[in-house]
Amino acid sequence: MEELPHSRLVRFGVFEADPQTGELRKQGRRVPLQGQPFDILMMLLEHPGELVSRVQIRERLWPEGTFVDFDHSLNTAVNKIRDVLGDSAASPRFIETLARRGYRFIAPVQVDGADFGANPGQAAPQQSSPPVTQETTERNSSRLQRFLTAAHEMPPASRRLVRILFILLQVMYFCFYLISLARLHDVEEVIAATFARPSWILVVLIITAVVGIPTRLYLMTAAAFNAPGLREKFLRLFAVIFPLDELWALAPFLLLPQIGYGLALGLTAILLYAPFAQRSLILMGAGGPSGVEPAGS
Repeated sequence: MEELPHSRLVRFGVFEADPQTGELRKQGRRVPLQGQPFDILMMLLEHPGELVSRVQIRERLWPEGTFVDFDHSLNTAVNKIRDVLGDSAASPRFIETLARRGYRFIAPVQVDGADFGANPGQAAPQQSSPPVTQETTERNSSRLQRFLTAAHEMPPASRRLVRILFILLQVMYFCFYLISLARLHDVEEVIAATFARPSWILVVLIITAVVGIPTRLYLMTAAAFNAPGLREKFLRLFAVIFPLDELWALAPFLLLPQIGYGLALGLTAILLYAPFAQRSLILMGAGGPSGVEPAGS
């Protein structure tokens, strides 16, 4: 594909890039992407489905004689693009990383009515296709992520504060699991008095608690130590974590004899929001530096 004329709009997905003004818009609304990240995006859009090497990017945006940590600057710029697009290096919808070589724009591109496929003139290599089950899972996860708030729509906040809040939410679920298992006999009595078929509910409670305990331990320690990649891993797991957390939002009903239906219902309503709160905190910085790639990736 030839270099794009500065008067032509470039569209992909719900986004529209204007080379003349240097603006990126999502469904008509401007999103914050300027300077080198926008220039890199335009380079990728000029060659959809083709490798744009790190060398090409360096020669165009960091000319010889520029004193800068190129690898760090490029990785930071690409991560900024992915943040704005709601994309992920692990399961890309727009920008694919070719390790130590460069990047490739894999979504269809439209320039003033002309369509350009992700691989114009040739089919995608068969070996690059993920297994069907993984592809289906990632597609469903991507649909869910697009439905929810994007990273660039989050307000700025102290990274330390959002990490503490995220860890406290994990501690809350961890306590739910441990207390329920420790008082399993009492829980069984409450379930038997409330439901007609308590046995299967008790089995679900035990299984989800056993699965949830190591999950919460991982999230707590990863957030506490600012583990790289936590943000992407959490967003990929969100489609699995979400139904589990919504199920455990019913935990207050296990305390019916002590708190009654009214308070149990109110606490459940609050807990139904907890999965979304966790995701928001991750996007606001609880996961540490988002999607940082190693140099040369």
